[in-house]
Amino acid sequence: MEKFAYWLGGIFGRGRVFKLMFNLFPGFRRTGARMIEASDDFHYAKIKLPLNYKTRNYVGTIYGGSMYSCVDGIYMVQLINILGKDYVVWDKSASIRFRRPGNTTLYAEFVITKEFVSQVKKELSELKEKDYVMKVDLVSAEGKVHAEVEKVLYFATKAHYKAKRKTKQLANKL
Repeated sequence: MEKFAYWLGGIFGRGRVFKLMFNLFPGFRRTGARMIEASDDFHYAKIKLPLNYKTRNYVGTIYGGSMYSCVDGIYMVQLINILGKDYVVWDKSASIRFRRPGNTTLYAEFVITKEFVSQVKKELSELKEKDYVMKVDLVSAEGKVHAEVEKVLYFATKAHYKAKRKTKQLANKL
């Protein structure tokens, strides 16, 4: 599937294929959100979470689970594609702070700077693994923050990660 998506990206643009694949993925699709923008270099993505019958909770606002799940995994997938095959990226933990009820369509923008990517590569060349905190806000069209999400992502060089897994597997056998 990855090779097919890469091939399609060469024809239609990587950002368009990234957006399409995310929107077709059942785990994301069921959140009620849609990715509405994505850059070809994976450094930018924007999602939209409408208030509708799929996302509405008992009191008529956006269900908190939809708010969190619509932002889950996007940073991880962006960074996997940006960093390439020599690195491992995993979602490690997350927290969400609800600031006000989601009583309108909400948006979230995922921005990864080139400076951040350079910093990650530099630090991983020395440390081999590290956790980073990524933040994203769910905001209304007027810019009011309705929820703040903080995600902790684990980064490692592929070589370090494989060696670490092998050591754990050997320890579990004993």
